[in-house]
Amino acid sequence: MEKSGKIDMNNISEVRNSLETKSLKVCVVGIGRIGLPTALSFAKAGLKTIGVDINEKLVDSINAGSFPLKDEPGYEDIFKNARKNGNFTATTNINEAISKSNLILLSLPTPMDENNIPAYTALESVGKHLAQTLQSNSLIVVESTIEPGFIENTLIKIIEGANRLIIGKDFTIGVCPENANPGEILHDFTSLPRLVGGVDEQTTKIISLIYDFVFSVELVMMPNCKTANAVKLTTNVFRDVNIAFVNELSLMFEKLGIDTMKVLDAAKRKYNFQIHYPGAGVGGPCLPINSYQFLNTAKRMDSELNIVKHARKINEKMPDHVIDLTLDAFKECNKPIKDCTILILGVSYKPDVKDLQLSPAEIIINKLNELGAKIKIYDPYYKTIEVFGINVEPNIDDVLSKVDAAIIVTAHKEFQKINLKMFAKMKTPILIDARGIIDFTSTNSSGLVFRGLGRIV
Repeated sequence: MEKSGKIDMNNISEVRNSLETKSLKVCVVGIGRIGLPTALSFAKAGLKTIGVDINEKLVDSINAGSFPLKDEPGYEDIFKNARKNGNFTATTNINEAISKSNLILLSLPTPMDENNIPAYTALESVGKHLAQTLQSNSLIVVESTIEPGFIENTLIKIIEGANRLIIGKDFTIGVCPENANPGEILHDFTSLPRLVGGVDEQTTKIISLIYDFVFSVELVMMPNCKTANAVKLTTNVFRDVNIAFVNELSLMFEKLGIDTMKVLDAAKRKYNFQIHYPGAGVGGPCLPINSYQFLNTAKRMDSELNIVKHARKINEKMPDHVIDLTLDAFKECNKPIKDCTILILGVSYKPDVKDLQLSPAEIIINKLNELGAKIKIYDPYYKTIEVFGINVEPNIDDVLSKVDAAIIVTAHKEFQKINLKMFAKMKTPILIDARGIIDFTSTNSSGLVFRGLGRIV
């Protein structure tokens, strides 16, 4: 990327002209699951875009023309075109990329530490780089999901910390939280509304102008950064809480002899019922972390979010229930679980996406190991790769005869279409469905000992 031309990113007419002439230089810091599609969206719009990441292997692979997100439909062609026309490159040199850009987008992870406290170390580290190298009149947009107040109380202070830059005079900042589901990012980027909030009204208008140029979706204006971040957290935590509600119901329905799936199938016919499904746990980089972000905010504000706290407790206990179902099935077969081999079907945290972040499968595997069981894994997205210290099987057919039981942890499409007669090859055979994808009425005819989360036997 050549050196940036002088554009006052707080001047709406200059920004509009830079979009029309394609002279705006864009830097996206963090080119992972969301950041890379974001960078490619700006490149597709004709803007020179450079992606920054600390992962040298990822950067080298991208610059060699290899697209890393094979499970994101539509983006590989966009990637190839952006590389061909020179609108997208990648680098590990963050200072150089920042210094040559007018618009800096931050798409960085916000993980939890061992105490479930959100860690903003990546954003804070980049903030220090911005303090040293950001050119005057730049615009920073944070796409990462963060707690309300982080921009105002922490990030701005870090950027101003070197006493080189002053907010409102030398730079401006706002947020546009990403709103996309892994595996469906192109669809979501081109159809779902985006939240926009800035440190002032002018910044909000300018961010809206840019994002309308690139994405052409509905933009929802927020009064400030913290309100936009609060909305993003609210929508995700709403899902976490409702999943917990259904998980808790499923545990009770099992005892009552009620099939949870039949309840949900009927309930969803009511116009105001938003369906959520029970499962082995809630993983991924969003829902668990977002709940703890809200809980951390509540703690700072001396407030209570008891519903969110209880929801987290329920969802985090679901792997234990999968173990209970497994032990119950082994008990029915008069067989101890120790030294038995169990096949884990699916290790991704969600269906048809190659992503292990906070996957319930890891917890279930660890608990089975503690019980003395031996583990094999099959996942169509990790064939022949080592996951959690275990070599993933290349196909399901060959491994079934070598195991005593199978547990469906991830509802990949491949598993939803599976022929139950295949499981008759297993030594016992025991089948545990932790995602409600098996028609259990047909399991008896298949000779299976079946257990399903929220299902009756």
